[in-house]
Amino acid sequence: MRIGMIGGIGHNGYVFNGVRASADAEIVGVAPGPGEANADKLASQAGRVDQSPKVFADYRAMLDEQKPDIVTIACHYSDHASVAIETIQRSHHLFVEKPMATTLDDFDRLERTFNNADVQLSCMLGLRYDPAFMTAWRVVDHGAIGEVRLMTAQKSYKLGKRAAWTHDRDRYGGTIPWVGSHAIDWLHWFSGATFERVYATHSKRGNGDHGDLEASALCHFTMSGEVFGGVNIDYLRPAKAATHGDDRIRVVGTNGVMEVSEGRAQLIDEHGTQDLTLEPKREIFAEFIDQVRGSTTSLISTKDALLTTKACLLARQSADEGREIPF
Repeated sequence: MRIGMIGGIGHNGYVFNGVRASADAEIVGVAPGPGEANADKLASQAGRVDQSPKVFADYRAMLDEQKPDIVTIACHYSDHASVAIETIQRSHHLFVEKPMATTLDDFDRLERTFNNADVQLSCMLGLRYDPAFMTAWRVVDHGAIGEVRLMTAQKSYKLGKRAAWTHDRDRYGGTIPWVGSHAIDWLHWFSGATFERVYATHSKRGNGDHGDLEASALCHFTMSGEVFGGVNIDYLRPAKAATHGDDRIRVVGTNGVMEVSEGRAQLIDEHGTQDLTLEPKREIFAEFIDQVRGSTTSLISTKDALLTTKACLLARQSADEGREIPF
């Protein structure tokens, strides 16, 4: 399986781990995304997993010369959609960093392009593959807490010093689509409900002189069947906290509660509280490779990837405009 990589920003570790876990996967080319100086960092990272890709200055040249089976995209977030569209038009399967688009117009163009092509598309929503979240989802999916009624999810990060381009809203796209995407994805993944409307707020206060970057956000989703989902997002985690991030979800059902935090999954029901035995670690990109081969199905479908992207953009629109937005 021939892999081409575009962009050295974001969660390319998913790609390298997946290549390492796949016997016949080969990174044949790397190239910078728009606005990146070069792909030297990508080439160096590929070398650490025993890969020797050809290095290109322009991603289009890489696509046209190397003709990879799968292309991965992780560049400035505002460029994801345009690069993805060019890649789809060349009939390559695609694994894209989130958010896959940062404007609703770009999202519509991406969705139309994909619908008119014969390729497979997935997104780097890798926290579905975290053993605690995957275990919790499996148990909820099997009915352990009854009918899901309410969910509260959290994404909290240390701010640190972010790259200068993230200070520009037009290039960054917003903290709700970037940080909040995982948590928003969990809501429909755990509940099986569809989004109906959203009211959100966000603020740049406390962002440590990071320009347009929002430091905190809160989203309330009303979903089908009167299921409610809340997501709180922040860059305010103290610098001396034990971990960089604090990811949590609490799923309330008619027969119990499922909680995920600090790498643990706990089921609370009529029998009391129990820590669940976690499922083995699986690699998101390795499974996408196998899906392209036709031997399995990834936990993240194209429908999921597109739905989460649109939900993030509508939540950000709600926060920008101070009003509830229908889906």
